[in-house]
Amino acid sequence: MTDLTDPSPWIGPSGDPNDEQFGDIVETATLATAGEYDAVLVGEPYDGAVIGRPGARAGPSALRRELGGTKTHHIERGPVHAVADLGNIEVPAGNVEQVQRTVRSVTDRVHATSAVPVFLGGDNSLTFPNAAPLVADGTVGAISFDAHLDCRAVQDEPTSGTPYRQLHDAGLDTLAVVGARHFETSTAYHDYLAEQGGTVLPPESVAGDPIGAADDALAALGDVDAVYVSLDLDVLDAATAPGVSAPTPGGLSTRELFRMLGRVASDDRIAGFEVVECAPPLDTGNRTARAGARAIAHFFSGLGGDR
Repeated sequence: MTDLTDPSPWIGPSGDPNDEQFGDIVETATLATAGEYDAVLVGEPYDGAVIGRPGARAGPSALRRELGGTKTHHIERGPVHAVADLGNIEVPAGNVEQVQRTVRSVTDRVHATSAVPVFLGGDNSLTFPNAAPLVADGTVGAISFDAHLDCRAVQDEPTSGTPYRQLHDAGLDTLAVVGARHFETSTAYHDYLAEQGGTVLPPESVAGDPIGAADDALAALGDVDAVYVSLDLDVLDAATAPGVSAPTPGGLSTRELFRMLGRVASDDRIAGFEVVECAPPLDTGNRTARAGARAIAHFFSGLGGDR
């Protein structure tokens, strides 16, 4: 059975005892102790289903490294606490369906704890096994921060472009996609999402009022029991996040994204979060991993808050 590797201890690189960083506060944990924390990190080093450029299998280690040196203090919300690392899922060899099936055997157990799981990807194909346990357990809405809709039909096997089609087929109630670009997804897929009652908020609907856009995305989910949040780092403008499978211009700014994540995380229905398509080999300056780590920090700071 696929399982979790032992997490490595976290260490804050600063020598100042008052300079608290995530490396100082993230503890290592197991599934048995995960419920002692507000949130738990789970790495998913896999990019075997990516449509575009590979490299996301190196995402978990890069995101941890950048997060470890990030300060824990949010100016309005104060410091983040009660975060643990469960290690990486041991992704098996095999076709994509086998990978999704065996990864889900772990995510089922992670979701069974009381902590909010934060999955560090890895490519977007694992959104399906990451969120599927929630769909099997009640009504679920997903918010996807992504340049693409990722609702292609599965043909020979799933890909990084099929997870929301798979989730809809499994019973996902509704989907809101924030940051989807013009000229990036075919009309047929926009029509499909509309038929499912989904919502698309392009970047211009975010500009000037990111909190309002986050509220619109949450409102579009209706009264579902649980909310799953996915961040594909290609939602950011290509100049900010070049290290992704499919960078494109015209995306969100980091400031917009961070504000929206803090707002969305404050919803008391949040049941999971993921950061996918962080591909460090495609970014010599570590800009993408650094943006992804800050996004995780902003999400943590919003959990249980009010924006």
